[in-house]
Order: sequence, then C-alpha cells, then structure tokens
Amino acid sequence: MSKKRYPRLFGILPFFGMLFLGGCKWTLLDPKGPIGLDERNLIITATLLMLLVVVPVIVMTVVFAWKYRATNTAAKYTPDWNHSTKIEAVVWGIPLCLLIVLGVITYKSTHALDPYRPIESDVKPITIQVVSLDWKWLFIYPDQGIATVNKVVFPANTPVNFRITSDSVMNSFFIPGLGGQIYSMAGMTTQLHLLASQPHEFDGISANYSGEGFTGMKFKALATTQADFDAWVSEAKNSPKQLDSAEYAALAKPSEKNPVELYSSYAPNLFQAIIKKYEGMNPGHIAHEGKEVAGMEGMEGMDMGSHSAAGAEE
Repeated sequence: MSKKRYPRLFGILPFFGMLFLGGCKWTLLDPKGPIGLDERNLIITATLLMLLVVVPVIVMTVVFAWKYRATNTAAKYTPDWNHSTKIEAVVWGIPLCLLIVLGVITYKSTHALDPYRPIESDVKPITIQVVSLDWKWLFIYPDQGIATVNKVVFPANTPVNFRITSDSVMNSFFIPGLGGQIYSMAGMTTQLHLLASQPHEFDGISANYSGEGFTGMKFKALATTQADFDAWVSEAKNSPKQLDSAEYAALAKPSEKNPVELYSSYAPNLFQAIIKKYEGMNPGHIAHEGKEVAGMEGMEGMDMGSHSAAGAEE
C-alpha cells in the first residue's frame, strides 16, 4: 500500500468505530422512571460541567503544540518567563468554581436519590423481597404469597420497595432502565425504591462479578397495568410448584441460565430465615423490625398454606 493511502485509511477508521457502537443499548440515557430520569440528568449535567475544563485543555494542548513547534521560527521565545497572575487565576479559579458547583449538585442529588428513601406517591407501594443466588435471582412477594425465579413483575406507576439480601457471595441488583443499583450481601438487608412510569419490559442484571455463571445471571423486570399484574398474580397462585424447604435447598445450589419459575407458595419467613443463616457473620442482626424469626433449620415441615399474613416479613 502506498504512503498516500494511509491518510484515507485513517480518515475512515472513526466510521468503523461507530459500527461497533451500533449494537449498544443506551438504557441509562433512556430511563422509564423518575429515579432513572434524575440519575440521567445528573450524569449529563456532571459531564457537561467537566467538559468546560476538559475541552479547552485539549484545544489549548493542540494549539500550543502547533504554535510552538520547532519549525515555527515566528513564535515568541521567552526562556526567562516564569509567572502570570492572570493565567494562575484562570487555571485554578475556573476548576475551583466547577468543583464547588459539582459538590453542591452531588450533595443534593445524593440525598434526593438515596436508595433507602421511599418514593412519595398516592399509590400504595408494593414490597418485593430479592435474594441473589448462584447464579439466579429469587423474588418473593410477601403480600401476594408467591415467589418467582428470574422474573419480577410489578404495576407501573406504583412504587416498588425492594428488600434485598444474598444467600451466596455479594452481588449487585440492577435494573438499568429504572435507575439505581445496590449490593446484596449475606446476613444483611439492603433497600432500593424504584418506580416505572409506564408499562415496559426491562432487563435486569447483576452488576458485580460473582463467579463463572455471572454472565447468565440476568432477569426480566416487567412493569404492567394493574389489571395485568393481578392476572399474573392469579397465574402464579395456580402454579403447581411450591417453594418449600426442600425445593429451596435445590434451588440454592449453583446453576446457570435458570428458566423462569413461578411458585404458588413458599416457606413461611423464608426471606428472614435466609438472612438468619448468616447470623454469626453479623451478630447484631438477630431480629428484623423487632420480630424474632425462624432459621432455616426450622423450615422443614412448615405449613405451606397461605402466606398473606404468616409469610409477610415486612
């Protein structure tokens, strides 16, 4: 290839780069909920503010390199120059002002977007308990008395209060289209409050590497109308599968790319029993919200009846 063709090749390289970006999902920049929307706006605002410093520095680097190149004999040569109050004021003053602005914005948004902070709404929230396993997600509905694997369904325009723990290594519960992620840890309960502003199907993932089955540790999060949610709950209640202690023990074993499962019932206090398994790791965590709960060793033989009352841990 001749030397003359190299500039043309370099000129089209950016277009090849754009082709690789064609398959990207810009989910974080197209959220379907108020939390995700606020987080997107924060990302854009912070990026633009930082670019106020980055872009001029890049431009000045190129301009100075070109102007003071060795072959430019017309450039002014001042070997004894060592200080300029104006330059110092600009170099330190502008970044300092941007840091102050970013600090104020970050402080306010950190408190406003606290994952533990409930979402204000006139609609009664729904509580969903989440358990990360190797390598799948278990969702428990204490008010509905059902459980699912690798699929979570909730009504749109209804606050969802996630209560999250792990029966394995640490993971990270993340629905990019709704915003926010939070870790799931054995023996502990974390919280995440989200809301979908419209019916939509979201992709859920683990955002923390957790072993060889990590890439398949995905789930579907489906925001529906209230009528469709009620119909789905009825479907789950009619499922022949029950998440008793033996079934859960089998489910908790490491497995990859698990299909969606629906359970019409589950062992009472299952979520709290999972937390209590790791009580020794967290000595202060003996009871939750003032109520003593049964450990996993007490799950055998438990009644698998209705959990609308007995199975509600929250």
